[in-house]
This record gives sequence, structure tokens and C-alpha cells, in this order.
Amino acid sequence: MNNIIIKNAEELVTCAGDGEVGIIEKGAVIIEDGIITAVGKTEEILPETITDIAPDKKRKSYRKALNINRKPARKVLHKSEGEYRVIDASGKVVLPGFIDSHTHFVFGGYRADEFNWRLQGMPYVEIMEQGGGIVNTVKATRQTDFSTLKELARKRLDSLLSFGVTTVEGKTGYGLNTETELKQLRVMKELDEEHSLEVVKTFLGAHAFPPEYAGNHDAYVEQVIEEQLPAVTEEGGVEFIDVFCDQGVFSIEQARKILQAGQRQGLEVKIHADEIAAVGAAELAAELGAVSAEHLLRISEKGIRGMADRGVTAVLLPLTAFSLKEEYAPARKLLEAGVRVAAGTDLNPGSCYSESIPLLIALLTLYMGLTPAEALRAITINAAAALNREDKIGSIEEGKQGDLVILDAPSYTHLSYHIGVNQVEKVIKKGQIIVA
Repeated sequence: MNNIIIKNAEELVTCAGDGEVGIIEKGAVIIEDGIITAVGKTEEILPETITDIAPDKKRKSYRKALNINRKPARKVLHKSEGEYRVIDASGKVVLPGFIDSHTHFVFGGYRADEFNWRLQGMPYVEIMEQGGGIVNTVKATRQTDFSTLKELARKRLDSLLSFGVTTVEGKTGYGLNTETELKQLRVMKELDEEHSLEVVKTFLGAHAFPPEYAGNHDAYVEQVIEEQLPAVTEEGGVEFIDVFCDQGVFSIEQARKILQAGQRQGLEVKIHADEIAAVGAAELAAELGAVSAEHLLRISEKGIRGMADRGVTAVLLPLTAFSLKEEYAPARKLLEAGVRVAAGTDLNPGSCYSESIPLLIALLTLYMGLTPAEALRAITINAAAALNREDKIGSIEEGKQGDLVILDAPSYTHLSYHIGVNQVEKVIKKGQIIVA
């Protein structure tokens, strides 16, 4: 049954409207055939038979004693009452389903040794120069068979789901050859069909330079454009193209060439931008009208202005900065300049082996200066914008997909106040309860 009524929520937090979280006290939401059909106060949109807390035989005298003059409910139920599953959310918070707008969840192998090197003070750039980093995972992913890779990825989706994530973006980029890039993509496509989470797919063949192209990086750029990109687009299901444009990886010129080739194939642009150094990647994102620029630890003032002018969403990844012990992206500067700010976990085996939404929220609020409301919007409606899905998910509004989270907490501010603790009680995807 994907017809659900949620009633009596202490806070129904819609995240609808510009810059608002939209709290409805004692709120209710109706989902029919997986789509939200009504949102409002419980007593205003639900029939008395569903809203009344008094026993049936005592209803009239009970209401009279309390001097309740309740207006008739709007007729918003399109089915008989017995066709709905009713959830009483008294004392709890109802939110839009969380959206993780930047992950690399399909990978083989682990890099715990590199994490320990970083603990001893070795910079991430030095680890990459010594053959570690992305290329280490590339080797493991190439060697991991499809079924194993898929099962590992499924477990990571299960974990994300437990934290309230209902939609996740997954990037390729641990193949750096056509065969393995397609293998990653096919894992994501099958899991998108089989798993409760919705998987948005991004092609990131330009994640690093593979060892076989050492000293001939421009030839790899051509291989991405001439071989990988056509194969991926022919496979289908990919919506975005991404490039790691930064110091030591792809230059502005190389990134522009790859991204424009992707645009010609009908893909929207994302950019791993200015994480290691201010190389002008955010400016390139603005130039190309990218949907999002991501990381942005070293973004320039010009890059901020350009993103604001062109409406490029900033996807901030504080778990990575935390893991690398780097400075955080300038979230308040971005917000004050009018840039829309989303956030993701950046789940990956090297620079950020974490899918923790509670830790993400803690870092956004305690160390990056976001308010609890801004942090919530960063993983709901703004994250939806970073995936071109703002019209479908990210807020609790009529006509949108019935993706919701119920917290065992009296206020959404407990997401940041109850530090690092998972408070998710139920997760609903397209009107189906998938975590209870």
C-alpha cells in the first residue's frame, strides 16, 4: 500500500518556499499512489474519524467539554479511509526525505593504510604522488567482479537509507577505462531498479589520470571524449558529466573540453572544483552554466560571484575536509553572495569513508556556520536542485513524490542539537514505508 496518512506531527517541516523550512505544528500529510496530495494542519485536512483522539462513544461530549468548534475538514481524501495506512506522529518531526547529492558509493577495495598515513601527517597530495589516492581504488575496482561490486554498493545504500537518505547521487570514476566505467554504471542502474533508494547517475571518467597514461595526459582526455563518453551515453541512464578540475588533476582547458563534449551528448555539467587550490574551476562552472560545483574549499571571490550570477548550486562536502583536516569551504560567503548551498557526504574509500548524515549536519552547523534551517535545506530542497529534481523531491508539497523521514524528536533542530546521533525512526519512499 502506498497510500499513507501521517497526522499530528509535532512539526511537519515542509522545506517549501524560498529560504524557509516551513513548520506546520500538529501537521498532516496525505500520500496517494506515492504522490503527496495534501499538506496542512491535521484538524483542517483530515476527517474527524481520523483526527479525533477521543473514544468513539464519548466523542461528542468530549469535544463539547473541551469547547472544540472544529471546522469541517477539506475533502482531500480520494479513496476510502480503509485504503490508507495511518501513522500517528504525535511528538515527532516529519521532514522531506534526505538527499545525498555527492557520493562515490560504487568502489572496490579500501584504503585504511592511507588514512593512517594522513594521521601521521602525510598530505593527501603527497599520497596521490606516491601512487595512492584515486588510482589505488581504480586498481581494486577494475579487479572486483560485477556481483561483488554490486553487493558492496548495496550495503552502502542500506546504510545511507538508515540515515534517512531517499535519493543519492552516484559517480563513476574508479574505472578510468571504458570497461570499468560501464561496470560501475551498470551496478548503479541495477541498484536503482532493485533498491528502495533512487540513484542519480553521473559519469566521472575524468576523475584522475590512470597510470597507463602517465606523461600523456592529453591523450587520456581524448580517450574520455572519444571512447568512454560515447559508450556511457549509449548505455543510457546517465544525467550528468563531472570532471575533477584542480591542481594535479585536470586543467581548466582539459576540463572545459571534456565537459563541453558531455554537453553535446545531452549531459548536464557538474564539476569537482577548487578543492586543493584555487584554479578557477568555479569560474568554469559559471561559464558553462553547470548545475553544481562541488567541494569549493579554495574557491575565489570571482568564482563565488560567477556562481551566484549563473545560478550554480554549491555542493559542500564537510566530511571530506574533516577527514583530511583541511579548512572548510566558505559556506557563509557563498550564502551571503546568493549562492544556493547544498551538501553531500562524498562517501568514498579514500578522502572520506563516511555516509553519516548526523556527522554531516554537525559539521555544517558547528564548524561551517549554517543555521539548523540552512543545514536542513542543504540536504533536502537545495540538494534536489543540485540534481535537477527540485520539481519532484526535496520538499513536502502537493504533487511531489512521497519521500519522507520521521524523526523520534520533538523538533527538527534536534538534528544538530543531538550531536552525531541518528534520530530517524521511519523512512518513506514513494509512499512506501521502507524503514520502520
